[in-house]
Amino acid sequence: MTQSADAGASSAIQTPLVIEAHGLTRRFGELTAVDNLSLAIPRGSIYGFLGPNGCGKSTAIRLLTGLLLPDAGEVTVLGEPLAGNEEALKQRIGYMTQKFSLYDNLSVLENLRFVASIYGLFGRRGKARIEELLHLYSLEGRESQLAGSMSGGQKQRLALACATLHSPELLFLDEPTSAVDPENRREFWERLFDLCAAGTTILVSTHYMDEAERCHALAILERGAKRADGSPAELMQQMGASVVEVSGEQLRALKQQLVTLPEVVSAAQVGTRLRVLVRRDATDPIAFLSPYCDGHKLAMARPSLEDVFVSCTGGRHVG
Repeated sequence: MTQSADAGASSAIQTPLVIEAHGLTRRFGELTAVDNLSLAIPRGSIYGFLGPNGCGKSTAIRLLTGLLLPDAGEVTVLGEPLAGNEEALKQRIGYMTQKFSLYDNLSVLENLRFVASIYGLFGRRGKARIEELLHLYSLEGRESQLAGSMSGGQKQRLALACATLHSPELLFLDEPTSAVDPENRREFWERLFDLCAAGTTILVSTHYMDEAERCHALAILERGAKRADGSPAELMQQMGASVVEVSGEQLRALKQQLVTLPEVVSAAQVGTRLRVLVRRDATDPIAFLSPYCDGHKLAMARPSLEDVFVSCTGGRHVG
């Protein structure tokens, strides 16, 4: 190994972890909302939680922020044990909830001033920071508008401004784009990359595949458990199934036949093609499917992150 390669490997090894969790578990009665979750999230990254509603994403975030106590496991945040340091760490982390949690009957400026007071930002310092965020998040001219009268995209920008008002080192975002249109979602993610480039580490939960693909790394969650984690490229490369696209007639009937085969994880129609996930046990997926697809054209296809998700969850969340 060359000297430069050694230096690169050393740098990668020494990248500090912003979040380190071991065996994190939380139960509500007989329901295990988070099941033995372990994480290692490096500084300066955007890390995603991908999963369907009810898979434990929000509960996991509440555990990692100290808003909820675990039944088992331990968490280190920003180099400090979370247990016993929750209040001190609140000054270093930001949290944007899934539901708009600011005051509808306060104006944009009043909401920002209120949040600034919570973090001890008063006087010139607080005023300068608020003016900076009003400009950064395109809220200038809306200072006196009541938050409750804003559009979904405007509320989202205000919520992000409040969550980052104290310049946190670590930012938690719980499905932040669930109530906004695609254009605002795209713009929001550009702002997240700006924050990341400026030094903020971000953990974001989502059920949108295109958003998950934007993350540097992510964990796929299902029923409170982590099914896989890694970069989107790594997850697609390591997927435990092959993807075959089938073209031809009577695709709906063919799908109903294929999904009964134990070797088939799922089959879903995409336009004029049927996208079939075949377990890796079938070493030649096309040869395996051919007897069932007489008169159809078969071709191998590149996996997508949606394919990875389906293969990890066994197709249980595909209609």
